[in-house]
Amino acid sequence: MFGMSFSELLLVGLVALLVLGPERLPGAARTAGLWIGRLKRSFNSIKMEVEREIGADDIRRQLHNEHILQMEQEAKRILNPLTPPAPTPAAVATEQPAATPTSVAPAPAAEQPEQPQPPRAP
Repeated sequence: MFGMSFSELLLVGLVALLVLGPERLPGAARTAGLWIGRLKRSFNSIKMEVEREIGADDIRRQLHNEHILQMEQEAKRILNPLTPPAPTPAAVATEQPAATPTSVAPAPAAEQPEQPQPPRAP
């Protein structure tokens, strides 16, 4: 953990046994374990919060970059109006194919007064 070998841990345990005595050593070990657990949980929660903030910053940066790209495309479209605009993915998805006429109805004729027809021969 901190670069301590087993022999160093054994030495610390032996000193704790001599200083605290056999009656208070289990309680002291339990208390030390609780404090170490709390510290680990605190560090983990801080670490998760920092990672979450970094992730939020990445998302904000990506949205900002997309906005700048969209503005560049709009500027190009305005500066060069002769080229057709590139279709957006949303426009391509909603675009419907042109209907092909199967029968063409005649255009309505302009109303003209009827002219008398010559009589027919029998």
